[in-house]
Amino acid sequence: MIRVALPALAACLALFAAGCSTAPPDDQGDICSVFEQHPDWYDYALASESEWGTPVPVQMAFVRHESSYRSDARPPRKWLWFIPWGRQTSAKGYAQALDGTWGEYQDERGGLFRSRSDMEDALDFIGWYNRKTHRQLGIPYSDAYRLYLAYHEGRSGYKSGRWKNKAGVRKSASRVADTARRYEDQLQRCESRFRCDSWYQVWPFCS
Repeated sequence: MIRVALPALAACLALFAAGCSTAPPDDQGDICSVFEQHPDWYDYALASESEWGTPVPVQMAFVRHESSYRSDARPPRKWLWFIPWGRQTSAKGYAQALDGTWGEYQDERGGLFRSRSDMEDALDFIGWYNRKTHRQLGIPYSDAYRLYLAYHEGRSGYKSGRWKNKAGVRKSASRVADTARRYEDQLQRCESRFRCDSWYQVWPFCS
């Protein structure tokens, strides 16, 4: 009886988790619309900025271009003829963090309840990673182009100039930088709406 019940329970839990997953924003090109649909994401991004230094628009530009705001994002599969043969990398979740780098993050931040499919943890991870990039390579937190190159290629790959021969990576970094600039402009007209939208936030300390 127990043998029959356990698979059914597992299936129910899987369906419940799928039903509770967060839908990607309808308009990913407008950060005001993104935060209107998911106001908690603003709080998470602001907390990460306060902790690590990467501006909110840069963090969100990373997430948009890494995962299109999909919590279950994964790289494409590799195929051997018609047989699925693993994936191109171990990247996973909103920030597309690799297994090894995520492990380092967990070791430093405590990883028992952290998940790459949780936006709060993903934004904290991006801030954590960029803090190390800033300290090791001297890249300003506002320089989304170079921060993304170091994020995508790794700090050693950035330092060696490996990205210079990768037109696709440079193009992706340019898109991230363009999105960060657009998000920054957009946020100026709507940020005040999100600064005092939680019960624990008291004016004027959140203005």
